[in-house]
Amino acid sequence: MAHNAPSKPTACLALADGTVFYGTGFGATGQTVAELCFNTAMTGYQEIMTDPSYAGQIVTFTFPHIGNVGVNAEDDETADPVAAGMVVKWDPTTPSNWRSTETLKAWLESRGRIAIGGIDTRRLTRAIRQQGAPHVALAHDPEGNFDIAKLVAAARGFAGLEGMDLAKDVTCAQSYRWDEMRWAWPDGYPRQTAPQHKVVAIDYGAKRNILRCLASAGCDVTVLPASATAEDVLAHDPDGVFLSNGPGDPAATGAYAVPMIKQILDDTDLPVFGICLGHQMLALALGAKTVKMNHGHHGANHPVKDVDTGKVEITSMNHGFAVDAQTLPNGVVETHRSLFDGSNCGIRMSDRPVWSVQHHPEASPGPQDSFYLFERFADAMAHRKAPA
Repeated sequence: MAHNAPSKPTACLALADGTVFYGTGFGATGQTVAELCFNTAMTGYQEIMTDPSYAGQIVTFTFPHIGNVGVNAEDDETADPVAAGMVVKWDPTTPSNWRSTETLKAWLESRGRIAIGGIDTRRLTRAIRQQGAPHVALAHDPEGNFDIAKLVAAARGFAGLEGMDLAKDVTCAQSYRWDEMRWAWPDGYPRQTAPQHKVVAIDYGAKRNILRCLASAGCDVTVLPASATAEDVLAHDPDGVFLSNGPGDPAATGAYAVPMIKQILDDTDLPVFGICLGHQMLALALGAKTVKMNHGHHGANHPVKDVDTGKVEITSMNHGFAVDAQTLPNGVVETHRSLFDGSNCGIRMSDRPVWSVQHHPEASPGPQDSFYLFERFADAMAHRKAPA
């Protein structure tokens, strides 16, 4: 069954159920297979495409004006796009923004990412919501030559994200220091010159803006690879440990990450703060379980309720797995909950400064309602160091 077929399509999106969407290709040529998700954010397509949490996924953008502000090096969340591909309603237009240095089309092409425009993204989004995130094959050929049977077969052959440890593919190769703070007019990214707390950040696929938020909260940040051991962490004599965002199945990454976190919790009284995959890693280390969601949460307008205060924060989210709140052990409490579907969005230990959230408080892109969490982390480290 085909939809939106132009006279000569140059790209097509084949779903594992046999549905095929035709459109206009841009970016790189070729073929890729991945899980398909949708993102409802109205801004930040460059940050989304370079978010390491999107490894193994093609992103359908529900907002039609994708590409309208171009791209620039300052907005990359990592060196190159990590999302496998892009699906949009309208073919990107010429950018109009003073910060733009390159068109979205050229940026995608030079970085080997395939995109398709002219798609009925509303229909596609409804299908994802109703049927779950499908496995798909995305192909771009300027000549319009497609072997649909092979594309559908490729989609059906995709292994899926369950059981996949993708953190190892996007983590840093070696440790490094980070001192860049959040963007500020008119000078861009200032440097942290008077840090107050030493933080070791475990990189499961860390976004640059998360590291900037830590620096802006007064942290001297040392980033370690996802495979770091507790001994590696403690060798830096940190005041706190941060667990970053990242892609893939938390249970798979947890095979090596959970023992490290458990040892930190057992052997020290350090404050620990986790985000996204880091939240799921902490939950697993504390004895809870994670589950694959039907279509996940991807957007910049997700309402999350603080269970303790009743405050509702509008947050940025990007996750396809969630912590099962029903499995939280004694001594671990739920702190935040999604108002869209009631899924868990935060936990903390009841007697220690150890907590995590599912959403992205660095808000890149998105609202900044949750930045206070970085300040809370800094306060916990200051309290630990204060004289008795």
